[in-house]
This record gives sequence, C-alpha cells and structure tokens, in this order.
Amino acid sequence: MGKIAAGATVVCTAALCAAAVLVVRHRMKSNGKWGRAVAILKEFGEKCETPDWKLRQVADAMDVEMHAGLASEGGSKLKMLISYVDNLPSGDEAGLFYALDLGGTNFRVLRVHLGGKEKGVINQEFEEVSIPPHLMIGSSEGLFDFIASALAKFVNSEPEEFHPPPGRQRELGFTFSFPVRQTSIASGTLIKWTKGFNIEDVVGEDVVGELTKSMQKIGLDMRVSALVNDTIGTLAGGRFYNQDVIAAVILGTGTNAAYVERANAIPKWHGPLPKSGDMVINMEWGNFRSSHLPLTEYDVALDAESLNPGEQIFEKLISGMYLGDIVRRALLKMAEEADFFGDTVPPKLRVPFILRTPDMSAMHHDTSPDLKVVGNKLKDILEISNTSLKMRKIVVELCDIVATRGARLSAAGILGILKKTGRDTVKAGEKQKAVIALDGGLFEHYTKFRACLESTLNELLGEEAAKTIVIEHSNDGSGIGAALLAASHSQYLGVDES
Repeated sequence: MGKIAAGATVVCTAALCAAAVLVVRHRMKSNGKWGRAVAILKEFGEKCETPDWKLRQVADAMDVEMHAGLASEGGSKLKMLISYVDNLPSGDEAGLFYALDLGGTNFRVLRVHLGGKEKGVINQEFEEVSIPPHLMIGSSEGLFDFIASALAKFVNSEPEEFHPPPGRQRELGFTFSFPVRQTSIASGTLIKWTKGFNIEDVVGEDVVGELTKSMQKIGLDMRVSALVNDTIGTLAGGRFYNQDVIAAVILGTGTNAAYVERANAIPKWHGPLPKSGDMVINMEWGNFRSSHLPLTEYDVALDAESLNPGEQIFEKLISGMYLGDIVRRALLKMAEEADFFGDTVPPKLRVPFILRTPDMSAMHHDTSPDLKVVGNKLKDILEISNTSLKMRKIVVELCDIVATRGARLSAAGILGILKKTGRDTVKAGEKQKAVIALDGGLFEHYTKFRACLESTLNELLGEEAAKTIVIEHSNDGSGIGAALLAASHSQYLGVDES
C-alpha cells in the first residue's frame, strides 16, 4: 500500500532462500534420512530460484506475449481480450447505480450512490444471495429468473427520493466472472461455465440478453450498461479514486491482470477508434507461460493432475489456489524418500489441496520460539503429531521458498505490463506517476508475499523508476467497480441531472 520505499528493507531474494537452506542443513546431521530430507529441500530451493536476471527474462517474455496477443486472435497464450471499456470513471460520476456481481456460488447485488468529485461514494449497500445448487446445473431461465427476482427485491428497498423519474431506466453494471467472448460494452456470449456451474443452454448465448429477459418478465425496468469481469471492475474502482491508476492485478484464489492500452496499439481492433483513445485490455495473464518460468517436478505433477493440464501455468505458480498444495507435494516427497515424519507416510499428506494457502501463510508467519503454530497446523490438518523444532523449521523453509517464488514472479509480471506501456523507465523531462491497483485475498492477507512482491518490483525497477510506481490496495474493486462502469457508460451521460 502506498509507495514502494526506495530503500525497502524487505529482502526476498533467491540467494537468501539458499542461505537459509544451508543454515538448516548445517544444523542437521547430513547423513542418512535427515541428509536426504535436507537434500530435497536444497534442490527445491535451487529449482525455485528467481534471480533478477531471470525475472527480467520473464518480464520481457510477458511483454512479447502481450504484443502477440494484441496482434491477432489466438496469437499468444495471453488472450488479451478487448473489453470495450473505453471510458474509465473520471471521479465526476453522480447518481444512483446498481451492480450485480456473479462469480461463484453466491452473488451480490449492490446499490451505490455517487456524489461526483466533491463527495465520491456517498453510500453503498449490498446484499449477498446464495444460489441453490439445483439452479447451478438447471436451465438458463431458472438461474436468471432467480437472480432477477433477488435484484427486484433489492430495488424495492430503494429510498423513495432515489426513484427515477418516469421514462428513465435504472442502470446496472454486471460483473460476470466466467469466460465470456465480449461483443460490446454491454453484451458477451458465454464460452464455458467453471466453478461448479453447468447450464448447457446458456453456453454461446448473450448473458446480458438472458438477464434482461428475466428482468422484463417481472417488470423490472433496468438496463445493463456494462458487462465486465472482476479484474476490470478493480481497475475501474481504483481509477475512480485515483486517476493515475493504469492497471489492476488480482492475486487471490486465482489471478488476472487488466490495463489501459492505447487503442491504436491494438492491431486486432478493427472498429472505429474510441473518442478517449484508450481501451481496457483483459489480459487473462494466468495462462501466461514461458521457458523462463522456474518449474519444478512438483509444479509439473500438479499441472498434470489438474482439471486443466497445460493451461494457466502462471496461475499455478503464483495464486492462492495452488501455493499450499506445492508445499504439500514437497513434504510428501520428504515423507516418502526420507521418512521425514517417521516410518509411515501420513495418509492425509496424500490428499490434494488439503493444505490451503491460508494455513501455509499462518505457518510462514509463525514467530513463536518453538514454532507452535506450525506444530498445531501439522497436527490439525495433516494429523502429524510430535514434530520436532528441526522439522518445523524445514516446513517454514518450504513455505518461504514457494511464497518467495510466487511473489517475485508476480512482480515480474507487473514489470512486463510497465514495459509494454513504457513506464518501466523514467523519461527525461517527463513527470510520470503510475498506480497499480491490487486486490485479492492472497495480496491482502499474506503479509510476507505482499512485502516480497513490493520489494522485488522496487528492486527490478531501480531507485529512480521505483519512485514513479505505486502499488495500492483496491478493496472490493469488483463490486463497486461495476456500478462505476455503469455510471461512466450511462445512456444519460450529458443529460441534465437537475
């Protein structure tokens, strides 16, 4: 949050990891089983190393892939999707706007009262609604009728002074966090369902059209004026408060990035250039891959056993869904090859994703002299009792290796965006400042990951350029961002509000 201090004291280099591994090694007997455990740790640390030169290669590769993805459809592992968002919020938006945020088994409906430059967000209210499981695999009509009725109920609680005058529609921003082929600012066809949804008759259909049909059926006069994903919502939320925001990155269960591109730098865009000259690009950066990424045997196995082998390789190295499981896989190898937890392999250690990233974070941040938190987590989650301090130290070391690699690669990805937009160096005589809005539970709650990301970006940029780049936490950008985009793409823009 705030500026990355030029002399940041957080150090999270690969060399530091290697040094820590050596310390652990010297403290242990280097013969027999212990020696094998330490050798596994050391080899893992070396394979995960991310020296600056390697991170620069990753950033350069990201830049190259961004160019390729903008040049043609299917030209890169990065989809570089055109969002049709060409008007990000200016901060002047005023009035009452709604948002619908659908991205999982719950959805949220929001009402946001905007007061323009002087007052900003005056008030916001929201309600969260659980989707009954049968509707997640039923029909299009069933799902969207359910959503529309919840929306109508929420609209009915609107204060009377905000009722629109006759003939004026309420306006809604729709955050839809599933793969969509966007066809305009307010339309897009569903490519495929994820996250446990499977409603065949929506695939290939315009999701805004489906929602609109359900709203019309019950007499809810509301227009969807923007269809966006959560990353673009975060970018819009960040820009409303700070006009220097040029990109947004989500680091949570999954990961993605979006940024503002010059419309004339998008060869695959064939429509008329927008008045603003800008176009927001949804990178879908989780699918980035490069020969420069430091993959280990554990990453290869995790990918092979995943629901989407060969896809989302970058995401599998840096996002919250996977970090804990990489630690589990390394521990399993130690248990199998070095009897790390005794003569038998603890059965729970074989269960994929049993070790979640929040638990990994708790162990990594354990400051107690006997690493009590680590001991408790191993006991409660993996049913491993009586661990020694030496063993617990190795577990912390594994957490550090995995988190450090993820954070440093995330920083390299951000550097790639800064390179593509020409903000990675300071140009003589130019006053420039660029803000990256970050959101997601991993960034927000995993303190060491966040500190490492910030200090690494600082290190890669160099002292002078680092002064011009700011990382800001944009909390709940996706919900409020959709309402802000409904406002900035309102059909009533320029109409007298009085």
